[in-house]
Amino acid sequence: MSHFDAILIPGGGVRAGGQLPLWVERRLDRAIARLGDAWLIALSAGTTHRPPPLDSRGFPIIEAAAEADYLIWNGVPPNRILMEAASYDTIGNAYFSLVIHVQPRRFERLLVVTSEFHMRRTEALFRWIYGLARPFDLHFEATPNDGIEARSLASRREKEDAALHTLPDLINRIHSLADLHQWMFREHGAYAAGKIADRSSDPELLDTY
Repeated sequence: MSHFDAILIPGGGVRAGGQLPLWVERRLDRAIARLGDAWLIALSAGTTHRPPPLDSRGFPIIEAAAEADYLIWNGVPPNRILMEAASYDTIGNAYFSLVIHVQPRRFERLLVVTSEFHMRRTEALFRWIYGLARPFDLHFEATPNDGIEARSLASRREKEDAALHTLPDLINRIHSLADLHQWMFREHGAYAAGKIADRSSDPELLDTY
């Protein structure tokens, strides 16, 4: 088994009661299977596309916390899990995981696990954003798109392709973590004050968040 300092699991949605969609469980199952002596880093506060579900006390269920609960339920010791609960999209997954956990802990060899439909954009973003800091030994594994209806999957693939198409323009504008920080907190709808976050009205696309 290959050794990794940490395995990162991007968020993929959370439902009522903290239930995770099947495709997210597949990501977490793969991370458990590849655990070795790595840390597991559960990513994401939630998504801008739908409001967070509430727990029995009326508090929002943080996606990374729901992922951590799943990992613990499936035998991962809590002291092997780190949570990143600041991000609302894949760019945020990469940026916040880097500055909150990876840089402070000086992790070097990293595995990112996400669903097949999400992998091309995830790899492009993590390689770009982590590369703004310094070289890392990054690896990627895709898991099945289990639990997604065919029409919803088609809508999500279309959105992923569109986002990938616009990514080179963004990369050409941003050449450092300082540039990225400025763009995120001045222009990105999920993080900049006064901006309106991207919220899809397509019910089939929403099924994938």
